Order: sequence, then C-alpha cells, then structure tokens
Amino acid sequence: MNIKLLHLYPEAMSLYGEYANLTLLGRYLTWRGAQVEIQAVDCDQAPDFTGADLIYMGAGTERTQKAALGWLAPYKDALKEAAEHAVVLFTGNAMELLGASITDQKGTAHEGLGFGGFATVETDKRVPHDAIAKTGLFPEPVVGFMNKCSHTDGVEEPLFEGMTMGMGNEQEGGPEGFRHGNVVGTHITGPVLVKNPAFLAWIAERILQNRGEILPVPGEEPDWLIHAEQAYQVTLEELSALAKK
Repeated sequence: MNIKLLHLYPEAMSLYGEYANLTLLGRYLTWRGAQVEIQAVDCDQAPDFTGADLIYMGAGTERTQKAALGWLAPYKDALKEAAEHAVVLFTGNAMELLGASITDQKGTAHEGLGFGGFATVETDKRVPHDAIAKTGLFPEPVVGFMNKCSHTDGVEEPLFEGMTMGMGNEQEGGPEGFRHGNVVGTHITGPVLVKNPAFLAWIAERILQNRGEILPVPGEEPDWLIHAEQAYQVTLEELSALAKK
C-alpha cells in the first residue's frame, strides 16, 4: 500500500520542528507495512491534494500564519473535497485557519477556511505553557506545549474534552482543539505526534480506515517506538506532578 503525506508550507509553518510529526508518522506506517511518500508544498506551489492520505500544517508566527492562509485560501474548496477521504491535521496556530475568521491585534478580520464556525481573536498577551489534554478518542492523555496569544470561541466539536494543564480554546482547563470528521486541529504545537504514541497510532489508524485497509500490527515493537512510549511516560509523570502543585 502506498500512502501519501502532504506537508503544507514547511519552511513557514514548522516553527517548533513540526516536520518530525510526519517523519515519525511515516516511520510508523512503514513499520505497519505501507510504503510512504512525504511531499512538501512550498508557498509558490499550487497544492495537489490528489491521492493525499494526510494533509498537515504546523505552527508559524502570527505573520506567517496569515501568509499561509493567503496561500491556501484559493484552494480551500479543493481542500474540503480532499478532507472527505484524507485526514487534515493542523497544529499550533495553524488550527485557527480551520475556523470562520481570525481577527488580528490591529482589529483586521481574516476569513478562515471555514471547516468550522469558530472565530479566533488575537490578544496582546502570550501564554506559553506545558499542556495535558484529555480525549475520548483513546485512553492516554496528550502531552505537549502551547504558545498562544489568542482566544478561540464557538468550537462546537472540540478535539479534547478538557485540559488538566494549559489553556483550552476559551479558558484555562476548558475544551481544546477542533475535530469534524477527518479534520483535526489543536493549539498543542511542535512534534505532538512524536511526544504522544497513542495520538500517532490514532492518526495512522484513521488514515488506514479511510483507505479501507487493514494492516497487521507486527508482534514486536521497534526500539524507536519503545523509546517514544518511555519518553511519553516520563513527560506525563513530570507534567502531572507540576499540575498538582
């Protein structure tokens, strides 16, 4: 089976090493028996979503976020069509592009891609924080890091039920992220799939489900996956201890 992972604007929207998410996802799917192609889309290219199994965008600065929105907006109908059969995963402030609008600190409203009706308003207060999120998609909490200077209101289908540590969409501890069908967004940034093997596996299984394929799980886990699981447990224990203080 050939699987195509599309990385949108990695030079502008990979502020915290987000490329590693696709690197590890490709390694995971290869371990499961697939042949994986990772294709980057630059800002001067028209994205070709044909045959894509996952379409990914990571975080950028507030300036590059608006630039990425401008690059992608002409293709939003094609992206919505692709999302019928491909996973769309946007992390960090790329998540905000999935909504109806983003209002910047100057009060200028930028029309979003319209996957959801939520709206984001930037503030002059930046909130960098470690994060622990709870989800009903799999038993394990998701750990990571946020660096927000915005509030996102009106998300009807949050990805995470609540935050044990960190800011939700509208308030600390509240629901976070967005999910509708194959479209998944979270403000948790950086290599979130690297840090969370359960999230990694869930995304991989969603890709396979969309393809109508079942790939066997090899009996023995590779060393890199064992190490990722061990690192996850250490991070979860450390952040959980901080959350209780």
